[in-house]
Amino acid sequence: MNKMKSTLFLVLALIAAVPLRSYSQQISKEEMLFLTPLWKGERFADGRPKVADDLLKRLKLVTHEEAWAVMKNKGYAYQYAEGWETINRDSVLVGRAVTATFMPGRPDIWKAIDDRGKKEGKRGQNSWPVDLLVKGDVYVADQFGAHIDGPTIGDNVANAIYAKTGNGIVYDGALRDISGLRELGSFTSFFSSYHPSYHNPNPNALNTMLIGINRPTRIRNATAMAGDVVLGRDGAVAFIPAHLVEEVVKTSEVVRLRDLFGHERLREGKYSAGQIDARWSDDIERDFSQWLNTHIDKLPVPKEQIQELLKSRTW
Repeated sequence: MNKMKSTLFLVLALIAAVPLRSYSQQISKEEMLFLTPLWKGERFADGRPKVADDLLKRLKLVTHEEAWAVMKNKGYAYQYAEGWETINRDSVLVGRAVTATFMPGRPDIWKAIDDRGKKEGKRGQNSWPVDLLVKGDVYVADQFGAHIDGPTIGDNVANAIYAKTGNGIVYDGALRDISGLRELGSFTSFFSSYHPSYHNPNPNALNTMLIGINRPTRIRNATAMAGDVVLGRDGAVAFIPAHLVEEVVKTSEVVRLRDLFGHERLREGKYSAGQIDARWSDDIERDFSQWLNTHIDKLPVPKEQIQELLKSRTW
């Protein structure tokens, strides 16, 4: 019996030592957990952090200034990318990132990747990341700025993305069929350029290949990780690490409340601009707490969050 147990333990140990295979360029669950150790909340089955829907909804009111300040203070200096072409520029894009990393095509590597995908029943590398999308996701792709013969997203792929996510994209490359993409309405998207061509037009013009899915990827001068929450607005995009999203949201809400109070008191003439712009006195802080209590049901911040804020105050 002891010998059987020893043999069983040895077999289990050997199985545990063998890394799970990562299919079609997708990161393994173990590697996902390894790279996102600070996230302690819910995860998808593949290990991707799953920030709560409520926080995503509240994040839509957050500005880049507010998000940037929190991340910068935590040492995250490369989470912001600007200068994009946009679809639905006045809308705000918020969602959980699914990342895809493309590189310039090289026939031997492309074929090895493509053959493995075909064995798994897959066709068309540009659709592999799209297959993983769910509601609330944002497709984030490093297409290395590819322009002529570069687009991997046109109206067909875009419709699939929109149907799965209800969201748009962040795409460092050229789109095609752009008039059709505008017809999607709330397909709020950030992209580098437009060109009517399409990627890999024939075997002798190979120019893109999919290197990674849900791995860390560079989007211009920013680093994006699967499960980051994308904040796209005002022509720029931020990738907020999952473990910082709640702090970003709550910090923004406090700033928003203080601004509302300060502007109201300035209009009333109760305080001067100098008093509101400077560090608030104890009297102003006390007034602010009373104002929060009085207006708690009328403010654009969840009542529960205001109550939590009030509990931390001494007035």
